[in-house]
Amino acid sequence: MTATDPRTPTATEQIDGRPLTRNQKSLIGLVVTGNISEFFDMFLIGFVVALLTKPWNLTGVEAGVILACSGLGTVLGAIMWGRLADVIGRKRTFWWCVVSFVGFTAVMLLTPDRGWWFLALCRIGVGIGVGGLNISSIPYVQEFVPAKQRGLLAGLASVFIPAGLLLGAQAQKWIGPTIGWRGMVALGIIPILLLLWLRLVPESPRYLQAKGRLEEARESLAWAMMIRPDEVGELPTYEKPARSSYGLIFDKYKKQLTIITIGSFCFILGSFTIQSWGQTLLKDGFGYDAAYVGVLFTWVALADVAGRLGSAWLADIVGRRLVMFSFGLIGAVGAGICAVAATQANATMFFVGILVAMAFGDGAFGILNAFGAEQFPNEARSTGLGLGYGIGSTAKIFGPALMGALIGGSMIDVNVTLNAVPTAFWLFSLLLVIGGVTYLFATETRNVSLDKI
Repeated sequence: MTATDPRTPTATEQIDGRPLTRNQKSLIGLVVTGNISEFFDMFLIGFVVALLTKPWNLTGVEAGVILACSGLGTVLGAIMWGRLADVIGRKRTFWWCVVSFVGFTAVMLLTPDRGWWFLALCRIGVGIGVGGLNISSIPYVQEFVPAKQRGLLAGLASVFIPAGLLLGAQAQKWIGPTIGWRGMVALGIIPILLLLWLRLVPESPRYLQAKGRLEEARESLAWAMMIRPDEVGELPTYEKPARSSYGLIFDKYKKQLTIITIGSFCFILGSFTIQSWGQTLLKDGFGYDAAYVGVLFTWVALADVAGRLGSAWLADIVGRRLVMFSFGLIGAVGAGICAVAATQANATMFFVGILVAMAFGDGAFGILNAFGAEQFPNEARSTGLGLGYGIGSTAKIFGPALMGALIGGSMIDVNVTLNAVPTAFWLFSLLLVIGGVTYLFATETRNVSLDKI
């Protein structure tokens, strides 16, 4: 029986009807490990700033600039690499993203004493790599796995990102005082080893087909299903767009772009600010020592992983829209608890609020980008997701900068820090509600084949 025999299932039907193979699991493992590694590097700056606050006499504004520059890099990276993933491919984009964030991390080791400006510039480069890898890796997985499990399996790219925070917390607790902040930064160079794993994985079949490389697309699908290329069924039809991807998105997909941009901005602003400022607030606002902050953020990371896994799993059961809406509302409650706790200077309540906000507000990221990618067809999936999420990621600039401005230009201390928290966290709570409502307007994609989107 040949691949063109009408009785043979199509390639899409073959993927959907088979259990996951070792090769598909390898790709998922690569993407999960890559995102853990890059976000370990990304979250690391929060611990580094906490360690440098007093030795460098950092002001709130200076610390805010350092943290905001990481956000600026992710904005540039998401937009740039999202487009390039549709041009040069998912695999090559993954490679360059790893090189980018590892390379700029290595340059950080050259930072002069009290060179906060140098640190900030390096964080832009790190952010560019980080912002692109998650955006390109989600479509990479989606285009290799069954539709009925796509939410969970593609979501895994984001589910275990908080493990990077967990690793950072453990590094600060156990070896941070010994190796110092430069030693902590040096740990971020280890992910360069991911490039060896990447050599074993082929390019996305849908990207190859879009470029007219049909035999390579067939070989890629055969690799995924662990069968011979001549056993792969008929490839899905694909019409090449007549204009550039950015033009296509602004012309045909304004609604999708608006939903992803607003939704991403709202969910990112609160959660990213907690990730970047949480350690400093607990350490210098509530007086905990650095080691204990590491312990507390270990629990934050575990709650975040549980929340992301829950959102990715539930998305394939009850649907993406309901998950985003409910997680936004519950996350808003957590941010509100933080605001009240700061008013009362109640450290325990504040930490509980962080746990709830991260488990649900940030936990929604288990499906947020996967859902966003599913709003666009094959012709512009990475570009659309990268553009929408990239613009929304400006929240990674505004959030840390807002906290830095509220804290002010003086040396961070208990009174100033706690006085700044309630206003910011009530804003975060409102934004999480808006974000949850926004995704109710998105197109539900549970159990829908990518070729029918």
